[in-house]
Amino acid sequence: DPAGARDLFAEVLPIRERVLGAEHPDTVTTRYDLAYWIGAAGDPAGARDLFAEVLPIRERVLGAEHPETLNTRHNLARWIGAAGDPASARDLLAELLPIRERVQGVKHPDTLDTRNDHAYWTGKAGDPGRRPRPARRGAPHP
Repeated sequence: DPAGARDLFAEVLPIRERVLGAEHPDTVTTRYDLAYWIGAAGDPAGARDLFAEVLPIRERVLGAEHPETLNTRHNLARWIGAAGDPASARDLLAELLPIRERVQGVKHPDTLDTRNDHAYWTGKAGDPGRRPRPARRGAPHP
């Protein structure tokens, strides 16, 4: 029930903001979860916009290379693509991929997800023959 989840997260968010503050990690996680369920309930532009609000908070509070910040960047790109801009999704994921490789490693599941989604949005952007940049020597090929 994506709409039900969306509505429940929408109810709890203002309570968390009032009790914990707008930038408390738990409040930000609730906003992140709300963004996901907004998209899952059929509003990709709404998800995109809310992930765009969450990203600078996570960068400021957790740091630009924290795994939760990187996940927020990934999801922002995903919902940008789902909202109708596959080229921007492709470009954002292309920027994120080398950061994931450096911070989390080339074999980390989140890095592989970023590589996979970069390929997906590359195809959706009309570049089905374009591959992600080649893997470094000794690293597995995408």
